[in-house]
Amino acid sequence: MNVNLALNRPVYNSSESPNAKGGHAVDGEAGTFWQPLSLDRKENNKVWITVDLEGVVSFNQVCLKFASGFISGYNIAYSDDNLIWQEAYRKATSQGGVRNTSVAIFPRVIARYVKLEIELFDPDRDFQLIDFAIYEMPSIPLGPLLSRVYVTDASRHSFDQDDTLPLLRGGSTKLSVKGIMTDGTEADLTHADVAISSTNPNIAAMDETYTLYALNPGIAQVKCVVNLHGVSQENSFFIDVCDPAEQIADLWLTHSSLVMEIGQPALLSLGSEYPVLHVLANERMTVKASLLDDSSGEIIFELPEQGIEPQMECALTFPGYAEQPAHYQMHVELQMKGSVVYYDTFYFTVPGPEAIKEGQSQIVYLNETGKLSYVPDFKGNRVIDFSNSGYGGGGVSLPDVPTVISVEPVEGDNTDHIQRAIDTVSALLPSPDGFRGAVFLKKGVYLISGQLRICTNGVVLRGGGAGEDGTILHATGTTKRNLIEIRGTQTPELLSNTLRSITDLYVPSGSRRLHVEDASCFRPGDTVKVFRNGNERWIHAIGMDAIRQRPVAGGTIQWPPFQLEFDRVITHIEGNCITVDAPIANAIEKQWGSGAIVKYKDAGRIEQIGVEHLRVDVAFDPTITETRIDGNEGDIPYLADENHAITCVYMDHVKHAWVRNLVGFHLQHALVQVERDTKWTTIQDCAVYDFVSIITGGRRYSFHLVGELTLVQRCKSTTARHAFTVDSRVAGPNVFIDCESQQDYNTSEPHHRWSVGCLYDNVNGRIHIQDRAWLGSGHGWSGANYVTWNTTNELVSQQPPTAQNYAIGHVGNKGRALLPNPYDPRPRQEAFWESFGTHVAPRSLYLQQLQDRLGPEAVRSIRS
Repeated sequence: MNVNLALNRPVYNSSESPNAKGGHAVDGEAGTFWQPLSLDRKENNKVWITVDLEGVVSFNQVCLKFASGFISGYNIAYSDDNLIWQEAYRKATSQGGVRNTSVAIFPRVIARYVKLEIELFDPDRDFQLIDFAIYEMPSIPLGPLLSRVYVTDASRHSFDQDDTLPLLRGGSTKLSVKGIMTDGTEADLTHADVAISSTNPNIAAMDETYTLYALNPGIAQVKCVVNLHGVSQENSFFIDVCDPAEQIADLWLTHSSLVMEIGQPALLSLGSEYPVLHVLANERMTVKASLLDDSSGEIIFELPEQGIEPQMECALTFPGYAEQPAHYQMHVELQMKGSVVYYDTFYFTVPGPEAIKEGQSQIVYLNETGKLSYVPDFKGNRVIDFSNSGYGGGGVSLPDVPTVISVEPVEGDNTDHIQRAIDTVSALLPSPDGFRGAVFLKKGVYLISGQLRICTNGVVLRGGGAGEDGTILHATGTTKRNLIEIRGTQTPELLSNTLRSITDLYVPSGSRRLHVEDASCFRPGDTVKVFRNGNERWIHAIGMDAIRQRPVAGGTIQWPPFQLEFDRVITHIEGNCITVDAPIANAIEKQWGSGAIVKYKDAGRIEQIGVEHLRVDVAFDPTITETRIDGNEGDIPYLADENHAITCVYMDHVKHAWVRNLVGFHLQHALVQVERDTKWTTIQDCAVYDFVSIITGGRRYSFHLVGELTLVQRCKSTTARHAFTVDSRVAGPNVFIDCESQQDYNTSEPHHRWSVGCLYDNVNGRIHIQDRAWLGSGHGWSGANYVTWNTTNELVSQQPPTAQNYAIGHVGNKGRALLPNPYDPRPRQEAFWESFGTHVAPRSLYLQQLQDRLGPEAVRSIRS
């Protein structure tokens, strides 16, 4: 049996906590650990612990067990005198991360002292070491050991973690496994145990000779494990198999000066030649191309229809020069014999000499008519129009619904007392405008031990004011619950027989128009879902199948393919071209899975619901506290009871609803949570203060959006973790405008897993829009096609692959993004930043978009 040479030996360390001393790391107990002090962690991002073996011994293995900590790497050194040190082993966690248990095997050394030095990339977080064990392993030979392995293809190109080997369907390549020893020499793997395989043989299969065959489009990983003389090393990389035939054709532009990058404005100088359009067909087809003025729709030039043979590249040139300032579109139609027509479009802008005035954005600016002009990228992606967000589809005043029943507080619990009034109003017939009436709660204190529920159209719950002398709902008891729940009966029912595929090769973010294979079953006024598919090749393109494992704690989940669902209404149909009421907030791309549109029935969703003019307070146990560590002030106690009401207003399966003039205290989760099947909602003039909960995941999301087309305006928050936050895979658009958060324990943000199309407009608070990597269980790229406009305080905004985020007119600090960092040094691009340090005109993007679409009266209607 191998003996732990470090067990109960004396230790020295850089610092230790009173209840987590260095000796706990060598006591052999799973329930104890060493934790250095906060000031020590922050001094130089390094901590260390040394074991005195009390005699010179030989050893070649160290086993470490971590409880927590965000580690950049660690170094193991040895010494005879505790003064002069030599390195035995170094681990950089940027390749493969670090698990809870980490085993370091190295050529045998002889020493009395062994030092473990840990590099921390996030010293604000606790670091805890459960076990530091040292062994002499006789089975490990003397001399150099296997240090790393890698794989090469037939061209001798080497692949390592995060690398990708692209293959065409039907292709193959011969792989070879190589190794490097600790002294830098090449490993002789003749007698090594080598296991190499594909994680998905249906996509990429491997035979016994290590020949890899590309069978079907998709992503697979090649994983290789080599054991040589008792030492194991691993390596993996990706295989990306594509089928060109699925792409119909490749289309691209060439021009000497036009920027052709997603998220960057495609600008062309006045008088320039037009870009050249290239088409490479994958089968025989005809091509029609036309050049249009995007503003007027006028065709500037239409090229003759042209036939193209398979694998023949065709260059199409439009005659003349861009002599007029305008936004241009280059439309392309691809027609295969007996097949549907496919569409693609390219965009560029020729600005006039006075197009952009000082103090405005160069990509969203007021033109000579006083309305906004937008400069898209070369594929048409642009800052989207957010003005459809809010009650009534935006620009509609919140109703003042007549009172039907007035209620006064009674002694004791008022839950049933109020619920009976709600149920009475719910049983009335609705008026022509869809309202049954309001339940008016007169001023006073109403004890609520249970939950109030609104499940019927046209019901309003109104109080006599949100002040201390107003209507106060006092949530009592220890039950975790939503205090007011507004919920329809079911999700929309999809009519599968109307499902039609989208035939655009690319529908840009911000577009309201799309083509389908056959639009004959649709009519203006139809409620539809527009699906945006994201296949596994897209997941790979955005790096979300290669998220680093959560440091130490583990549990990171790589993303599977998923679908965004945009809830829309058809406003116009021309041929097979459908226009919907609100923009699509994520590009729909054929190469990444394309999309579809389908009608739905909406019988189970309730509407015309309001909650207003109320004050909510929550009873809690003040004796339950926790402490948080502050680098400047030390340990700070805070109220942490969790057994009480968690959310004030929760809405699901709802449309055309509002919450206004609602003030909440001592909640656990949110003042308002808008769930996924909820749309056209306004939350205004609300505030939430003094949350009571532990400060960790799933708590303190003041205004929590999971639905779409929601407007949150003039709202305030204190002591939140995520004050103004959007959940995963939210289709958008959504808007936060003129909002403020203070005493934040974390940031307002898209929280995880690719929500799209949200606007932070004149928001004062810490906002982070970024790759959240392993946080949570693999939050990754949290938001795409987001806009921050004239924000204040702290901002992080990065560009996700295949999309963009826009940071315009921010005044305050640029925050520190999570990535890149030493644990994951792969670069992340900055978003489109413009006018950093100076606000731009107009003051509000949302209000100007609303005025452009509906006129000044729409803006006035939502200000009250």
